[in-house]
Amino acid sequence: MPTPTKGPRLGGGPAHERLILANLATALFEHKRITTTETKAKRLRPLAERLITFAKRGDLAARRRVLTVVRDKGVVHTLFTEIAPAVAERQGGYTRITKIGPRKGDNAPMAVIELVLEPLSPKQAVVREAEKTAAKSAPKKASTKDAAAAPAAEEPAADEAAVEETTEAPAAESTEAPAEDSADKA
Repeated sequence: MPTPTKGPRLGGGPAHERLILANLATALFEHKRITTTETKAKRLRPLAERLITFAKRGDLAARRRVLTVVRDKGVVHTLFTEIAPAVAERQGGYTRITKIGPRKGDNAPMAVIELVLEPLSPKQAVVREAEKTAAKSAPKKASTKDAAAAPAAEEPAADEAAVEETTEAPAAESTEAPAEDSADKA
């Protein structure tokens, strides 16, 4: 059983609260952006993000799970066919809450909650592309380790040969220098 929310509920009781959140989620998916109180927007965000995650799965069980919350089949169809493909590249953060001024009548703090449907920024796209290429090469690492180990074994041999050449030249000079020193001393 989930723990009850701290503080006052949105409606009169838990069932009323679930209905309010379901109606807010339906309106959000239908209009892509709604204006509500900050409290309701903050409570709606996790529910909406979870429903979008189900929609990204796209199978029948996910559709039935979403239909338990959002009762409008047309809105569920929109969620699965338009919204889910638009946010397919995102790992989360499908909604954005922007605080606006207080409501005129009762001075309640208001906010706009909207779906983030624009594509990823260029930086995020580059990072995502790099992660994809790293993920593609990850299974191949086992085979590339052997291939990488063979050239790596050859490279130190080449490096050792270069080191031997550089050590031979100073060694020759060092052998000549003591001979000259001994000749000078004699």
